[in-house]
Amino acid sequence: MTDPAAAKPTSESRSVRKRRAILDAATEVFLTEGFAGASMDAIATAAGVSKPTVYNHFADKQQLFEQIVNDLVAVITQPFYEQIVNLSDDGDLAKRLRELATLLLKGVMQPTNLRLRRLVIGEASRFPDLGRAYEQHGPARAIAAWTTAFKRLANEGLLRLHDPALAAEHFQSLVLTTPLNHAMFTGDDRPPGAPQLKRYTDSAVDVFLAAYRNT
Repeated sequence: MTDPAAAKPTSESRSVRKRRAILDAATEVFLTEGFAGASMDAIATAAGVSKPTVYNHFADKQQLFEQIVNDLVAVITQPFYEQIVNLSDDGDLAKRLRELATLLLKGVMQPTNLRLRRLVIGEASRFPDLGRAYEQHGPARAIAAWTTAFKRLANEGLLRLHDPALAAEHFQSLVLTTPLNHAMFTGDDRPPGAPQLKRYTDSAVDVFLAAYRNT
């Protein structure tokens, strides 16, 4: 006789695999067809599951899309999110900022993220909730992390800040604006090479500290 407790992990594992297959398939369908053009039927077919199975995991297309955004942004930001929040001066603040800025730029400039970002921007007027979801899980979360870090550094007397959140926005813009605009406007999804990464991150940190370091 089969032990129900022993069978449970297999059932859970099958459910997890189906959910991942749906998310992977939906990502490609959304990126290929756009949000409006994507259908739950096409997603089910691409995932190799039934349409009711898709709805068992996700209430509707928007919830599915928001989960994709959340998962992708988590993959990009989680490796260094805690490092940003816990940023401290170990004797070389500029070096630590350059390291974290490099991780941020590498993550944001991943091809799949760039394609998803274009999709969200293209659909923002018709589906503003999608844009808000992307902003909340992506740029806003990163800025919140920088804000926390910069507040602490200001309290320690290392930075001179009147508005930590605005300083966080300044720093993130210094790091990302030029390479991200290039990718958005030209469709060039190639990640920046090492010389480009160094150029963008070094200059961003130099400008930021020139404006905000407490001397």
